[in-house]
Amino acid sequence: MHQEDKITFDSQYWRFLWSSILIALSGCLGNIVDAIIVGNLISADAVSAINLSRTVIQFMFTLSMLLSTGAGMLVGIQLGKNDTPRATYIYTVSMALSLAVGIILTLCGLTVPHQLAGWLCNNQQLYQPTYDYLVPMLLGAPAYMVMWALSTMVGVDGSPRLVSFAILVDNAVNLICDIIFIQWLGWGVAGSSIATVLGHVVGILIMCRHYLYQDNHLHLTWHHPQPALADIISQGTPLAVASICLTLLMYSANTIVLTSLGRIGIFALSVCMNLLQIYNLFLAGVCRTIQSLGAIQVGKGDNVLFRQVIHKSFRFITIAMLLTCLYVWIDPASISRLFGADTADIITESNYALRIFALSFIPFCYIYTIMIVYKLYGYHKIALFISFALSLTVIPVLWLISRYYISLIWYSYLIAYAIEIILIVAIHYIGNVRFQLDSDTSKL
Repeated sequence: MHQEDKITFDSQYWRFLWSSILIALSGCLGNIVDAIIVGNLISADAVSAINLSRTVIQFMFTLSMLLSTGAGMLVGIQLGKNDTPRATYIYTVSMALSLAVGIILTLCGLTVPHQLAGWLCNNQQLYQPTYDYLVPMLLGAPAYMVMWALSTMVGVDGSPRLVSFAILVDNAVNLICDIIFIQWLGWGVAGSSIATVLGHVVGILIMCRHYLYQDNHLHLTWHHPQPALADIISQGTPLAVASICLTLLMYSANTIVLTSLGRIGIFALSVCMNLLQIYNLFLAGVCRTIQSLGAIQVGKGDNVLFRQVIHKSFRFITIAMLLTCLYVWIDPASISRLFGADTADIITESNYALRIFALSFIPFCYIYTIMIVYKLYGYHKIALFISFALSLTVIPVLWLISRYYISLIWYSYLIAYAIEIILIVAIHYIGNVRFQLDSDTSKL
C-alpha cells in the first residue's frame, strides 16, 4: 500500500470508527443517563426498574439487528460493487420492516402492558416503576426501530458525521427532558422513558437531511428483479441470534439475582449492566466499523485493507477495555454512587460485583468481535455457533452457581466466557485441520 493510500485509508477508518462510536451512544448513553438521573432524582429501586425493563429494549435491538444491521452490511457490499439499484432495494425493504415491527410493539404496549411488566418483574415493590418505564418505551417503539435502522443506513451511505451529530442531539434532548419531566413535571420514571423516545424522534428528523444531499445513493424503491428479504434475514441472523440469546440472558440473570440476592443484588446487577453499556459503546463502534468499512472492502475484493480494518479494530478495543477496567478497579465506589447508591451494604455489594464484571466484559467483547469477523470471512456456521454460545453458556453457569455456590455468583459470566473461548479455539483448530486434510486429499 502506498503511503498516500495508507493515510487516506487511516483517515477513513478513524472517521468511520468515531462516527460509529457516537452512533452507539443512541443505544447505550441514553440508558446510562436515564439510570443516573433516575437514581439521584427518584430512588435506587427506579434504577433497578430500568434494568428490568431493558430486556424489552434488548429484544427491540435484536429485531433491529435482524432487519437493519445485517441489511447495512449488504448495502455496504453492494455499494462497494457499484450496484446502487440493489443497495437501494435492500435499504427500502429493511426500513419498511423496521417501521412495521415498531408499530406491532406499540400495539403490545396498548394491549398487554401489565402482562409484560409482570413477566419482567416478580417483586411487588419493583413492579410499579417497571410498568411505568415500560409503557412509554413500547408506545415509542417505532422511534427506537427507525432510529437504529436509519443510523445504520445513513452511515453506510457516506454520512457518518451527520449520524454522529444526530446522536449527540438525541442524547442532549434526552438529558434535558429527563430533568424537565422528572424534576419539574413530576412524571417519575415514566418521564425518563418518554425523554428517551423524544430524543430518538429528534435524531430521526436530523438524519432525514441525508436525503437532501446530492451524493445520496439510497432512496425508497420497490422495483428490483431479485428479492431481498431472504438475504437480509440470512446476513442478520448471527447478530440477531446473539442478541436473542443476550435477551434471554438479561431476563434470566434479572430473575435469578432478584430471587437469590433480593433488591440489593438486583441494584448491583443494574449498575454492572450500565457498566456493560460503556464497553458496548466501544464494541458497537468497532463492530459497526467492521460491518460498514469492512463490508465495502469485501465487496471490492480488497483483502489487504479488510485485514487492516480488523487489526486496527482489535487494537483500539483492547486499549479502550483495559483503560475502562483499570478505572473500575481503582474507584468502583464512584460508579455505585453515580447511580444513587447511598447505603453501606449497597455500595459494598456493588463494588464487589463491579470489579468482577469489569474483567468479565473483556472476553465478551473479544468473542462478539470475532463473530463479526467470521461472518464477513464467510464462516457462517462458526459465527452462528458463537451467536448461540455467547449468552446461552452463561445461563446454566449462573443457575448452577446461584444454586450451589451463591457466594461466587458474580463470577458466573467470567467462567462462562472462559469456557466459550476454549470451545471457539477448539472448533477453529478442528475446522482448520479438516480444511487442510481436504486440501491435501484433493492434491492426491
